[in-house]
Amino acid sequence: MRRPQGAPGQRRIRAAGLRPACAHTNENRIWSDTSLTATETKPRLLVLVGPTAVGKTKLSLETAVRFGCEVISGDSMQVYRGMDIGTAKATPQEQAIVPHHMIDIHDPDYPFSAAEFQERAGVLIRDIQGRGKLPFIVGGTGLYIESVCYGFQFGEGGSDETYRRELNDFADRHGEEAMHDLLKEIDPASAERIHANDRRRTIRALEVFKATGMTMSEHLAGQKKESPYELCMVGLTMDRELLYKRIEARIDLMLEEGLVREVEGLLERGFSTDLVSMQGLGYKEIAGFLKGDYDLPFAVELLKRNTRRFAKRQLSWFRRMKDIRWIDVTEPNFSAHLQTFHDILAGKFPPDPE
Repeated sequence: MRRPQGAPGQRRIRAAGLRPACAHTNENRIWSDTSLTATETKPRLLVLVGPTAVGKTKLSLETAVRFGCEVISGDSMQVYRGMDIGTAKATPQEQAIVPHHMIDIHDPDYPFSAAEFQERAGVLIRDIQGRGKLPFIVGGTGLYIESVCYGFQFGEGGSDETYRRELNDFADRHGEEAMHDLLKEIDPASAERIHANDRRRTIRALEVFKATGMTMSEHLAGQKKESPYELCMVGLTMDRELLYKRIEARIDLMLEEGLVREVEGLLERGFSTDLVSMQGLGYKEIAGFLKGDYDLPFAVELLKRNTRRFAKRQLSWFRRMKDIRWIDVTEPNFSAHLQTFHDILAGKFPPDPE
């Protein structure tokens, strides 16, 4: 059924000079669920999630060694070569401890997507299991990880190149925040989780609404979320103020390690600030400084503020996922946190009898 033309979201889009959405049949739904029959055996999948700077890497390395895991990065930015410091990639030394996947697979001008992540991760999971190892997704990109865990299906019905160009032109004329306001009118929940400067995801959410007559949030809510895997999902959380202090300390360390030079090198290689990769945290803020839009202290404060907000959105996303067992790591007792994680894992995936 077509939405009433007088609906607030439609009126706002018309006022902006953009074409309104039109409803389609359910054949164009962007998300649908997949499941295995009761007679099939679900493969095991271990997942560790949490906001940036909460301490996932150290915990994951210790666990991967003990339980024979191979790590699949669940971070949408770590796929890009040459973007190491700002994405907080595991170091070469850390990657040498256990095999890591989905790192350094594309140049920064490649438009990586959740659909590609899901497809590649599915292949990796099967390959890792074929080697007798436990697949272990570690990261903080909620949509990417959830799409794998619950078998989201990404359809083509929402693709509309003409409308996408119109939205890009609108953002060029009026700014990202004005376009983000359009999304707020249509889909407040998606607007809450998508940053105002994230042009690509804002456009995608608007595009989905135009193609299907349903918001992205409605599509997500319609998921039955029956996993094709036997999941063991653990999330790390901590006191908000402590997390923010850790975020700020991490950013200070990134700067000491050469974040400015890393961004400068990417710009010198011709990677535009309009690229999805260069809109990532750390890259867009430092690029603004290098372009002369503001000084370095302002860039650093902007980066710290944006990262705090991003961490809040990460937590909001993961707290909506039903199967996560949470570990509060506020107290500085790594051994206890590690043991709690291992107890959860052993309880979910007991070792096979000899």
